[in-house]
Amino acid sequence: MTLQWTAVAFFLYAEMVVNLILCIPFISAKRWHLVFNWRIWSWLSPYWNKFFFAMIMALVVLFFDAIREVQKYSGPEPMQDAQTNPNLFDHVHMKLFRAQRNLYMCGFSLFLWIVMCRVVSLLNEIAVASENNAGLQAQMDNAFKAAEKHQENSQSLQKALLEREQSMSITENQLKMVIENLQSQLNITKEGE
Repeated sequence: MTLQWTAVAFFLYAEMVVNLILCIPFISAKRWHLVFNWRIWSWLSPYWNKFFFAMIMALVVLFFDAIREVQKYSGPEPMQDAQTNPNLFDHVHMKLFRAQRNLYMCGFSLFLWIVMCRVVSLLNEIAVASENNAGLQAQMDNAFKAAEKHQENSQSLQKALLEREQSMSITENQLKMVIENLQSQLNITKEGE
């Protein structure tokens, strides 16, 4: 295997390991967010997009090269020459196998690179959303406590108002009785005159 395809194979294996580590279920998104917020990542972040697109371009170029190699060895021309010489037939199939292997390695490496970047961005989004959710939950709890307090105050005010109305109705009845009593006394004094 040439140096470029050895590098692609190593890159593919590294991507597989990183993707598996990112998908471990007992490591929460908050912990990944803490890891992604380390100072080293903020130092590397200006170079990250350049590196991402450089890797994409390199893998796309290698992918198209692998497609060209597969087409070169799977066409009818190499097979016609291979019919006369059995060793050449095996050699063409070996080259076709290597070209297909390189195509698959490069294709999966390109796919996993895009998946890994998406997984990292989704983990960050989940962590930020959970932080926002926790903040909103705290605000909702505070609002709920304030609503309960206002409801208790409203109930106590209604109770005080009801007691005040009852005491006013009692004093109103007493005043009516006093007025009736005074009117009856006034009527008695008017009749006595």
